[in-house]
Amino acid sequence: MSVARASGSTLRVAVIGGSMAGLNAALLLRDLGHDVDVYERATGELTAYGAGIVAHEVSMRYFIERTATAPGNLTVPVRSYRLLDGSGSLLWEESVDYRFVSWGSLYRVLLGAFGRERYRQGVALANFDQGARGVVLRFAGGGERCCDLLVLADGVQSTGRQQLFPAVEPGYSGYVAWRGTVAERDLPERIRDRIDDTIVYALIPNSHVLVYPIPGADGRVDRGHRLWNFVWYRNVAPGAAFDELMTDVDGALHPVSLRPGRIQDRHVREMRDFACANLPEEITAVVCTAEQPFIQAIVDVDCPAMAVGRACIIGDAAFAARPHTAAGTAKAAENAWTLAAAIAAGGDDLIGALQKWSAHQTELGKNLTERSRHHGDGSQFRCDWTPGDPAHRFGLYAPGDASDWTRGPRK
Repeated sequence: MSVARASGSTLRVAVIGGSMAGLNAALLLRDLGHDVDVYERATGELTAYGAGIVAHEVSMRYFIERTATAPGNLTVPVRSYRLLDGSGSLLWEESVDYRFVSWGSLYRVLLGAFGRERYRQGVALANFDQGARGVVLRFAGGGERCCDLLVLADGVQSTGRQQLFPAVEPGYSGYVAWRGTVAERDLPERIRDRIDDTIVYALIPNSHVLVYPIPGADGRVDRGHRLWNFVWYRNVAPGAAFDELMTDVDGALHPVSLRPGRIQDRHVREMRDFACANLPEEITAVVCTAEQPFIQAIVDVDCPAMAVGRACIIGDAAFAARPHTAAGTAKAAENAWTLAAAIAAGGDDLIGALQKWSAHQTELGKNLTERSRHHGDGSQFRCDWTPGDPAHRFGLYAPGDASDWTRGPRK
């Protein structure tokens, strides 16, 4: 169902953050007839270094309803889920209906739809003040902007969240995700044949890893031109061990992520050596062939609400759910779609509309972060994963709701 055009007056909207959450919100609010600017602190094109994500239905909704882009041209389907132990023995296998997409492909199409004229890069929020008649934004490089609605979509390290909820900070989970991609053609043929059309997990004590196909760097989704993406969750104690791992080749500490080419060689060697000794061959082939791995610290963010006055907060800025539910991008899109619907339905009562929206989406955020936290801790610390447990299926509102929406109604 499409979001109806706004029945109230035109709003001046400032969106802080130009990634998935921000672009979805900006597009949908502009489509309602509002006056929208996006402010992104990064100066260059955003990138997730080729990383892949599940193409949940709501993540693709803007493409389906508002663009001429065929979602099937952006995504790679998989039809089998396979869980192995460290030796390669099969623990569980079942049919699935998932599609995977590269983060960069989604971002580029959304940015192309919004355009660059009012997508303002290199502009970082410093602080803001709210009043009865609007919000005054102040930027780190100088300058001010007045708006009627402030949408904070500035990610895990949100500047806006620090002002709305000073006590809410990212909480480190106790483990990190090693990630990377490898061209399908660079994998041995026997490995390609073994993992084709499949998402493959390996479960070992206090760790798990998964590999799956995503579109190639040029966007191609046909066999032989795709990438294989790996995500490996490894425990790293907070404090000295974490700081040592997240210190780059030039000695700078990165608290959230360490991009390709910046990880110290000794840590990459240790990771690959451990893979060869402890992971199945098909997993090891992907992990060890990826030339430029990167690291993301797994953190939790839980806000008590998602709207205060004329300011709302969405995406990872509000709730950072661990990746195990494969719903982070879907949550960002759902926040945006429901926000636009609430504003359209609220007419001139903007603050009332935001409060109603916040109650619903805060509940979603809390449920998702709790589910993903329980899922991750079960693998990494409790070691109580049960092969075949339906609670482990991908989903936003519930496990399993990320099934392939291109194949008709779910049963």
